[in-house]
Amino acid sequence: MPGGRLTQQDRQRIAAGLADGLSYAEIARRIERPTSTISREVARNGGPGGYRPQEAHRATVQRARRGTPAPPRAADVSGSRMEEEIVELAVRSGMPRITARVHVDLMLSEDGRRTAAELTCRLNVSPASVSVAVNYLVQHGYVRRERDPQRRRDIYVVDDEAWYHAIVISARQTLESAQAAMAAAETSGLDTAVGERLARAGTFLERVVLDMKASADRWRALLT
Repeated sequence: MPGGRLTQQDRQRIAAGLADGLSYAEIARRIERPTSTISREVARNGGPGGYRPQEAHRATVQRARRGTPAPPRAADVSGSRMEEEIVELAVRSGMPRITARVHVDLMLSEDGRRTAAELTCRLNVSPASVSVAVNYLVQHGYVRRERDPQRRRDIYVVDDEAWYHAIVISARQTLESAQAAMAAAETSGLDTAVGERLARAGTFLERVVLDMKASADRWRALLT
């Protein structure tokens, strides 16, 4: 019955479509519903990775009987506030907001794994925004990509050593800056004011970053 309420059979077909890696648009086409109906149905019932058709149907029936949606649980509200606080800290440190939201959602997931479709649905952002955010996180070592050969899609993972890899990448980039400063100092002349200033800056950065890398290596075992 296109346009009406989703039936239990519709929900089973949604679950089957998700298991097959189909897009929301394709699932909607197959059961003759608007794509927005499918995305809303999945988002409010566990997301792409946690959608259960029978549980979703029971929850919908219960909401219809009550007439109003259930208020959020205290634990959900507390978790949401905690997530928002972590995102704000990341933004203040210089991370783009959507990137911070993607990173935090991955960190707070049960197994530290999400697909692009799951991130898009959970955060209500465009696939392009998720792609940009993930590229940033991968480039800086916070996240790694894994390929799902069965469904031919990428899975984004925050593993136990993500912070170590992020520090190593940051250290390498800072060391390159230090070396560039010292090279510029030699070009300018170490006996000039500019050369001395650049040499001091380069030496400082080099010593600090090497200490940081050594400390990360020393305490890496804490992450495993």
